[in-house]
Amino acid sequence: QVQLAESGGGAVQAGGSLRLSCAASGRTFSTYAMGWFRQAPGKEREFVATINWSDGRTYYADSVKGRFTTYRDNAKNTVYLQMNSLKPEDTAVYYCAADPHSYINIDQSTYPYWGQGTQVTVSS
Repeated sequence: QVQLAESGGGAVQAGGSLRLSCAASGRTFSTYAMGWFRQAPGKEREFVATINWSDGRTYYADSVKGRFTTYRDNAKNTVYLQMNSLKPEDTAVYYCAADPHSYINIDQSTYPYWGQGTQVTVSS
């Protein structure tokens, strides 16, 4: 059992930056995938980024590549999503998720553990 607590959401102007945090507690694993997903109003939830907890390898959606960076701090059991050059279309509820069965994973349907979500609003 893994609990994920998200923080760092808020409202920013276009072109600004925001950093989301996802702190893991409970049972943790030496190797598993961590994922970031988002859901905008009226849209389906979509993949944003994934990182392997063990070695830090990452993969990003084309829509955020070059603007967003995900990384982890093993000592704090926390994964971060640094979001730069934010655009209004980035407005969404952002979720972190954990999958102990995968190395990296872009398929949200197979993630068993999820954070509560945090709102990101980008105004033009």
